[in-house]
Amino acid sequence: MKFRCERDVLLEALGAAGRAVAGRGGTLPVLSGLRIEAEADHLQVTGSDLDLTIRSQVAVTVGEPGATVLPGRLAQEIVRSLSPGAIEVSVDSNEATISSGRSEFALRTMAVEEYPHLTEPSGDQVHVPAEQLAAGLRQVVMAASSDDSRPILTGVLLTAHDEGLRLVATDSYRLAVRDIPGATVLGEGQKVLIPSRALGELLRVLGGADDVAVRLGQRDVTFEIDPSEGLAVEMTTRLIEGEFPNYRQLIPSEYPNRLTVAREELLEATRRVKLMAREAAPIRLSQSEGGLELKAVTQDVGEAREVIDAEYTGEELTVAFNPEYLIQGAEAAEGERISLETVDSLKPAVIRSLDGPEFLYLLMPVRVS
Repeated sequence: MKFRCERDVLLEALGAAGRAVAGRGGTLPVLSGLRIEAEADHLQVTGSDLDLTIRSQVAVTVGEPGATVLPGRLAQEIVRSLSPGAIEVSVDSNEATISSGRSEFALRTMAVEEYPHLTEPSGDQVHVPAEQLAAGLRQVVMAASSDDSRPILTGVLLTAHDEGLRLVATDSYRLAVRDIPGATVLGEGQKVLIPSRALGELLRVLGGADDVAVRLGQRDVTFEIDPSEGLAVEMTTRLIEGEFPNYRQLIPSEYPNRLTVAREELLEATRRVKLMAREAAPIRLSQSEGGLELKAVTQDVGEAREVIDAEYTGEELTVAFNPEYLIQGAEAAEGERISLETVDSLKPAVIRSLDGPEFLYLLMPVRVS
């Protein structure tokens, strides 16, 4: 096998597929490698841990077609270390030579026949605007759990909703819901649970794409991003089996208290006050007609307090939140102004954008004395 391409082109292809590579290969050492195949006028790079598979494809000049498996992390480090410009890769028997200018590396390869046969994507293609999908993922993925002992909560629920698509994620402390009108990926009443890790990786490669093709199989889902030029990416991930919590019952039907505030002003004040919220201390939000006061107190360290302008209707109320979760919710809401709706100091609160009803972020308060 022999091919030639620009360093940055190869690095982009290795980097995209490399995000799916198993850390140490797990039970299959070959999965710590990247399968590369040169044919016709392109190179396909595959990385997988069997749950998540990413294939990237770029145009290269192929001198001799063929396939091999390179150590994933080391191959990326070698290519990254080279100076910008043309790179030539050739594989002979069990050794790959990577050369550029006066630099040359000889790298032992892995047996390509040991790399597992990965199933091809199944299901009909449905197209979704990449910009809309990326915006929804940015608002929702961060609310999924990272605790593998509760696998259901590590996923993002995709469900058909009002002739569109709804994305839902929760870690039991907060809940994010985003509607994408007009995105008919699923049939009426249909829903799937996709690992948040896979959707986080999808978000990384959506930049610059206009369209995403989605294929829903029996046990997996595939996303295909094929820009007009440059890197094409195909990502397949296994679906999570199980029943997602009934999130609708977590959202109170009405909120007697409503705070409206400038989003950036709230974020800046929260970040400052958070400096004194040490040792998992919450931030207290005291809401009244006079505005909003933020306060954080850490015993034996000190306290911070800041007042910002806000519009408030309802009874005076102090409610406490995890500052990081509050910041993430305010960051995810779009627009200049957002609302914080509350029932009391113990029931879930909701952050919404005043610019549209598509996004909702529910946040559990922290009980304080």
